[in-house]
Amino acid sequence: MYYLNLILIFLFANNLLFAVNSLGHKDEDEKRPNFIFFITDDQLKDMMNFLPEGKGKNLTPATDSLIKDAAVLNNMYVTSPVCTPSRFACLTGRYPSTSIYKPFLSTTENYDNQTYVQWNTYITSEDKFTIPWMLKRNGYYTGIVGKNHVIDCKGIIKPKWNDDPSDEQVVKLLKRNAKLLESACKAAGFDYAKSLYHNNPSHNGVKALLAHNQDWITSAGIEFIKTAAQGDKPFFLWCATTLPHGPTDDKRSWKADPRITSEGLLEEPLNVQPSRESLGLRIAKSGIRGWQKENLLWIDDGLGALVNELDKNGVLDNTIIVYFNDHGQRSKGTIYEGGVHSEAFVWKKEGFPAGYEVKKLISNVDFAPTILDFAGVDYDADLYDGESFYNSLNGEKEIDRDSLYFELGFVRGVRMGQWKYIALNFPDTVINMTLEERQKELDDFNESQIRRGKPVYNTDPLANFSHIRTIPGGGDAEHKSLSQYPGYYDAHQLYDLTEDPLEQENLANDPEYAETLSILQNELIAYLESLPGGFGDLK
Repeated sequence: MYYLNLILIFLFANNLLFAVNSLGHKDEDEKRPNFIFFITDDQLKDMMNFLPEGKGKNLTPATDSLIKDAAVLNNMYVTSPVCTPSRFACLTGRYPSTSIYKPFLSTTENYDNQTYVQWNTYITSEDKFTIPWMLKRNGYYTGIVGKNHVIDCKGIIKPKWNDDPSDEQVVKLLKRNAKLLESACKAAGFDYAKSLYHNNPSHNGVKALLAHNQDWITSAGIEFIKTAAQGDKPFFLWCATTLPHGPTDDKRSWKADPRITSEGLLEEPLNVQPSRESLGLRIAKSGIRGWQKENLLWIDDGLGALVNELDKNGVLDNTIIVYFNDHGQRSKGTIYEGGVHSEAFVWKKEGFPAGYEVKKLISNVDFAPTILDFAGVDYDADLYDGESFYNSLNGEKEIDRDSLYFELGFVRGVRMGQWKYIALNFPDTVINMTLEERQKELDDFNESQIRRGKPVYNTDPLANFSHIRTIPGGGDAEHKSLSQYPGYYDAHQLYDLTEDPLEQENLANDPEYAETLSILQNELIAYLESLPGGFGDLK
């Protein structure tokens, strides 16, 4: 009996230990944070109350509330300042020039083996170390809603510009495209994919559907949170707005038919955030005046609805929210400060002291390793070009970085301290374009502008190309920048950002700065050597 009792006690103790250990693992699992990555599109600095440029100029109560417990990334930069490569860098933690998307690789071959980062650096199903894949393999439930513009999707057939969105065949085509896009996003590591725009509303095909619908995006985000909260997994949601990117007129945004989506017309308007009718009234009551104020409040209402849903489902306290604008807007389509300097903050409940700022240089390639660190995921740091700023957010250790790298179109650049170096190299394929080829590029672009109701900027096929596109006179994103910078077409550019923050005086040919120029050139060469493709005399 004595030995029997000993055996029973031993078994009981083991079972108890197992139960305690199991509980401990469960608690540890529950502590793994959820993530909402909320990304806006083309948001200006004066549209953000948490920045000096925008303080008090906007009605954004949800965002303002989060800022109280948020860490502001004051020196946030993007590697490539247009939509697709910026999103690529965030989700992969890699420079866009490492894309394995076949059309991107084909363009590289056509441009004398010089990588050409534009709206062509899509994530493929072969990219297995992205944020969604890494989190999914480590027990996370992952989702994407809103603007895609980064996941490769084959087989989409655009309807005709003047098609009737109520026509049965048109609806069938739109639904088919939506299913293809959802499947592509799931093949790229997302468990949930809904309310998706493959591109901006103006590029999705049907003129009658050329409008934003923040309510539609928010509704899918809410559905994701509800589903995730009922499960036993932590979750990650990539929520990408289409705003405040154009079209910006009221009738294509907050005053548009609320039934309009990229998949056709809803049977009835959604009721997931404060009504559109209230936007104008609340703005008027606030006394705030200016462009885009209703759209900004509309975005903010969407963010607020997601926060409320997190709270309602009891998961807010364990959720980290990243708020990120995809790139600078003052000089979009360039790697000048107005293009690459962006905005972001990271929020967690009672997570950071009021007014906490991360002052070290942060790049959007840093998001992936940082999120993986927060999630407790083991990873090979060599897989990522970015560096985790997890310890910086926790106040333990500032990110160790001496420089930042930039790439876009035909330019490459680095920033080191107060200095910025930009190199411009048009490959021979571009330099030797015939007049007929230049004319065709210009005609195709202008035809697209007219079709979408946008202005024609240039009719001269001999006009200079921009840094990003072989369109004489520049494209829609970057045309304003061509005359904004005196050194725009200089092959080598050096700027002192302390004395010349607007990058107006190119010091590259000044003998006084020859040593500084050499240091920055060598830094750029070091980056280029680790990346695919050549770049003129520098690689």
